[in-house]
Amino acid sequence: MKSAVIPQIRVEPELRAELESVLKKGETLTDFVEATVRNAIAFRRVQTAFHARAQAASDEYHRTGVSVPVETVLEKLQSKLDAKRKQLSR
Repeated sequence: MKSAVIPQIRVEPELRAELESVLKKGETLTDFVEATVRNAIAFRRVQTAFHARAQAASDEYHRTGVSVPVETVLEKLQSKLDAKRKQLSR
């Protein structure tokens, strides 16, 4: 498969210098830009999925009038956080 090129963008010299100052040893500007674009794509996909779930939950609430109390949601989130912290501390 042929590779494609991401369009070039013009930036101020200060931004270019700042970018070059954060490159890791052996990392190229191209490597950095590619990794950044991949991360941005992943973030946007997560963000889009989150918004879709939130919209579906809102639609379900408006349809049924049934919701989960905030205390219950916070307890479940705290339990997940505690479990993850315990797992990571092993």
